[in-house]
Amino acid sequence: MPAAHDISTPPQELGDVPGWFPPLDQVLFDWFLNRQEGRGLHGDLLEIGVYMGKSAIFLGRHQRDGEAYTVCDLFEDDAPDGANSAESKKSYPTLTKQAFERNYLSFHDTLPRVLRGPSSVVPVEVAPASCRFVHVDASHLYEHVAGDITAARDALLPKGGIVVLDDFRSEHTPGVSIAAWEAVLNRGLRPVCLSTQKLYGTWDDPEAVQEDLLAMVRERDDCHLSVQQAAGHRIVRVKSKKGMTPPDFPKSRHYRPPVPAPRPATPATPATPATVTPARPSRTRARRLAADLLPPVVTRAVRKARS
Repeated sequence: MPAAHDISTPPQELGDVPGWFPPLDQVLFDWFLNRQEGRGLHGDLLEIGVYMGKSAIFLGRHQRDGEAYTVCDLFEDDAPDGANSAESKKSYPTLTKQAFERNYLSFHDTLPRVLRGPSSVVPVEVAPASCRFVHVDASHLYEHVAGDITAARDALLPKGGIVVLDDFRSEHTPGVSIAAWEAVLNRGLRPVCLSTQKLYGTWDDPEAVQEDLLAMVRERDDCHLSVQQAAGHRIVRVKSKKGMTPPDFPKSRHYRPPVPAPRPATPATPATPATVTPARPSRTRARRLAADLLPPVVTRAVRKARS
């Protein structure tokens, strides 16, 4: 059952955009893309399956001058077959092109090129060997995923291109798992690393990028790292530790800083009563008071002495 997402208000931060894009994968996306850019690799960007745009928005920040950025999704259109249609209605009932575009334009000035339709249109619309980074997160059905992997392979640059396959190991997506590992075993895909949710791979030699990745992860204290060998492939596994934070990402144009809560009123301190010095009675009054306190005999004696 898909989560109920609030789509009634524009997002203020990337975390407000509905979707599944954990901090670890944001760190890895950022690292792979920055590494490509630091090495002068020029190429287009492609995302197949965008949902509400969370990862697409993140990926769009790395689009440089002269690079094209294409996204593809069915949105509210009819799926090409009954199984895909049932999957879309069950998992993405609130997905619309309007919602995606509103979210994307909350963070960017212009939209990417949006292909509205099944992912089978990608090979027709995206030039072969033109992309440096492809993210596949569309259908979970084996036949469609296998076709998306083929489209990604054909679209990627032969040197340095990275493909990311989402949900390659989830219990509810066996079709993705079969298609992903079939591509590794039989179709030349070389794993670079695995996160909890995604497989990062290439059809190029992965050794250099793996070495750089291992060096980066070993310097961090918020990741678990393990390396295994399987079917002739070095498998680098990266897992986030509790509390891992994603890379900084600009706020949306709708962002409003939170209003500080009013400070509680300081209770008034009770005033200390002033010490009142009793007025000193006059001499005459003092004598009268003294006379009132003395016995009558003494009082008469005092009066006689004064007279």
